[in-house]
Amino acid sequence: MINADLIRKTILFVKEKLKNAEGGHDWFHIERVFKNSVLIARKEACDPTVVQLGALLHDIADSKFHDGDETVGPKLARSFLESENVDADTIVHVVKIIENISYKGGNFEKKFSSIELDVVQDADRLDAIGAIGIARTFNYGGFKNRAIYDPKIAPNFNMTKEEYKKNDSPTLNHFYEKLLLLKDKMNTEAGKQIAQERHQYMEGFLAQFYAEWEGEK
Repeated sequence: MINADLIRKTILFVKEKLKNAEGGHDWFHIERVFKNSVLIARKEACDPTVVQLGALLHDIADSKFHDGDETVGPKLARSFLESENVDADTIVHVVKIIENISYKGGNFEKKFSSIELDVVQDADRLDAIGAIGIARTFNYGGFKNRAIYDPKIAPNFNMTKEEYKKNDSPTLNHFYEKLLLLKDKMNTEAGKQIAQERHQYMEGFLAQFYAEWEGEK
């Protein structure tokens, strides 16, 4: 049984914390991940409360906006959930989701596994691909004042977690360093099905991009 009042309070808390956030990591990102999580969770044997809380709190303090500090988000989430008298097992589970959800260059070994993490991670990764994923990628590239594309700078497929966090290569490289890899990293069948269509959309976008770059269209 989902505690609707707790979910409502969590939504209000997240909206307040992210009211001035960068456009790709704002409340609307959280809302999309929340909706995708609910959709995927319907087809999985999982705890819907943990899934919804994990989705709502997964980016409460993204480390890239806190000097790379990965402890801020889990601490904020724990403090909020404790203030709402959420049971200890749920708090631990949600915090572990936050700690293990991030891509981190694809070289990060998860230290925790659960179907709830799988669901929220798939939902978060779905928001990184497709039309919205493209928009978010260029929005963040502009936020960091990165070049859109530079043919002389090749993607780096062997970055460590720290190198990935500090990477400032052109935005288009991010498609190859992360976005196009996510389709094959989905956990759930529902996530895989949705990712396939969004992946194909990105491939079409890139083909059009290069054609325009070369003056072919």
